[in-house]
Amino acid sequence: MLQQTLMHAINYTGIGLHSGKDVEMKLLPAKIGAGISFHIHGKKDVQVIKPNPFVVMTTELATTLGNEHTHVSTVEHLMAALLALGVDNVECHIFGKEIPIMDGSALPITNLIKKAGLRSQYALRKVAKITRPFLFEANGKTINARPYDGFYVDYTIDFPNKVIGKQRLALEITPETFDEIASARTFGFMKEVEYLHSKNLALGGSLANAIVVDDDGIMNPEGLRFADEFVRHKILDFVGDMAMFGMPLQGAFEVRCSGHQHNNQFLREIYTHSDQYLSYEELIPEKRKADIPYLGLKTALA
Repeated sequence: MLQQTLMHAINYTGIGLHSGKDVEMKLLPAKIGAGISFHIHGKKDVQVIKPNPFVVMTTELATTLGNEHTHVSTVEHLMAALLALGVDNVECHIFGKEIPIMDGSALPITNLIKKAGLRSQYALRKVAKITRPFLFEANGKTINARPYDGFYVDYTIDFPNKVIGKQRLALEITPETFDEIASARTFGFMKEVEYLHSKNLALGGSLANAIVVDDDGIMNPEGLRFADEFVRHKILDFVGDMAMFGMPLQGAFEVRCSGHQHNNQFLREIYTHSDQYLSYEELIPEKRKADIPYLGLKTALA
């Protein structure tokens, strides 16, 4: 498959989750092999950060990338959309040090990318492929990776809260199937929201950009977009976290009760030991694919 970039630039201004103020994002086409880069505009200069597992500074509230000079927050939904839609090369210009939270999902940015359009570039896409099974687990969270010609996620969550409970969804991530998870919103618990606001944190968070859960139900008057919106959003976050590798990652991933921090630790492990777990290849179309359990979209609620 050929590398792709945007056909037209994207400009968007919206509320930042952290600051509660308007922040601006511009996405520009980039040349072959440039990859994804964040250009963070400050008062005096512009700092450039390219995603890799070790530039993830924190995963509290949202994923933040940074270096000794600057940072950019809430990148996971944008990264998920770029990866899933096959955008290899793009410059992300950020004014305000965070990505607009939009509606708490990847749907708005997905729609903007589709509207802008993509154009092929005359170079093959490079991918990192899982070459041997690898189980990464800690504190009841697991990621079980194995070789697979594609990007397949089988995700289980299990919350003691009766509103969420146990949910499972399995999905091969492609530009077509990404719509199944793109509109799933981030979620949190009422007591956590109250605490964050009391500390002047997550000032831009509201029912307009998050599902808020209490002991009795969903606080959002419109309710859920899907019965299993919670696990769908966890897969969305996982796709965004895997995009931090710096190039498309291929494999089948069975994930249980993971989160941003565990996902990043997993990435750091395979990135550091890439000679043991990965091969780097140019993605040439070929006959697809070995059968694996739960191939395709399936859901299970409990």
